[in-house]
Amino acid sequence: MSTVLFNTLDLALLFTIYQCVLFAFFLILIKKGKKQSNVLLALFLLSYAAIPLDTLINFGEEFRQFSIDFSPNIFYVFGSAYWLEAVLLLFYVRSLIYKDFRFKKVDLLYLLPFLLYLIYETNNWYMLDSATKIAILNGYHIEAEPFYTRFINLFRECFRTFCGLLCLLELRHYQKQIKNNFADIEDVDLTWLKILIVGFLIIRLQAVFVTLGYMTSIDLHLTIDYSVLGQLSNFMVMFLISFLIFFSLGVSNLFHGIDRATIANQEKQSIDPAQISALTLYMQEHKPYLNHLLTLDNLAAQTFMPPRQLSQVINRHFNKNFFEFINSYRIEESKTLLNKEENAKITMLEVMAQVGFNSKATFNTFFKKTVGMTPTQYRKAQREQ
Repeated sequence: MSTVLFNTLDLALLFTIYQCVLFAFFLILIKKGKKQSNVLLALFLLSYAAIPLDTLINFGEEFRQFSIDFSPNIFYVFGSAYWLEAVLLLFYVRSLIYKDFRFKKVDLLYLLPFLLYLIYETNNWYMLDSATKIAILNGYHIEAEPFYTRFINLFRECFRTFCGLLCLLELRHYQKQIKNNFADIEDVDLTWLKILIVGFLIIRLQAVFVTLGYMTSIDLHLTIDYSVLGQLSNFMVMFLISFLIFFSLGVSNLFHGIDRATIANQEKQSIDPAQISALTLYMQEHKPYLNHLLTLDNLAAQTFMPPRQLSQVINRHFNKNFFEFINSYRIEESKTLLNKEENAKITMLEVMAQVGFNSKATFNTFFKKTVGMTPTQYRKAQREQ
């Protein structure tokens, strides 16, 4: 005789588990790219796979009884993933945006809630004998839970939300700093990571409201249907994981990592006038900006200057970030080309390529910002003089 273990809503949870586990193994065993980032993303996915599994075990209509009969010890095991997934996503984001990302002792603080949760569950559940556990599970009602368990759940969701906010702040910081390291950023597509971070942040905020909802229902005796938000979150997670799998396959390796040490030491070094003169002379004589792949590290190697010192010189003396500094030279070079009679019929795409731009949109936008008119308008104005 067959037994039905899952209802329609449970299928979303099962599909999420399947996606997370399958993609995690793909990242570890097959996918090329930054190994550390792949491993962190895989660990995040595995931890997130444990969350719907915990939901099925504790609240699945048919699966709960099946789990009790199988072993009461599997209850609350997978719940520990709640304390890990947000931390792992934060570490993953940092590993993408910082090329010198390394784990530090202070990072262990993010794991402290997880460790405290393990101690709590060990003392309050795993030390009990099997018969006691089965009796507790069979007589379980969410309304009968002590208040402190609901408070722990609320703290858990707030902690996950806090980690999500840190991810968002790290990404915003990266957007500000990338122009200090690269002159061409057209191939850096942050849309997929923004959606991922914001999507999971929304899910965590929903979890906070769900927790507040059932706390209000139980403790204040107000009727609030908090289950709808929880079910909506299950489907959102399923679609977000699908989105992550589809987009990260193609674009996660396009990230240009920035140097955290360079950022941290921006105000610690003095500027040597000789370095300013050497940089200016090198830019005029060797024109390294004509290479559309030029980066801060490349230019630092060419000028025999530490990257952080070069960044200091550009930011503090020239009052520009690296993106603006290099592209200002490219604009002057393009003006020189457009001023020559023999280049009267040269196309703007050819001008763009010759001076080092990799994007027509960036070329036109930066030219107009610098000169006050588009390249085409500039050439026409020069011909009319």
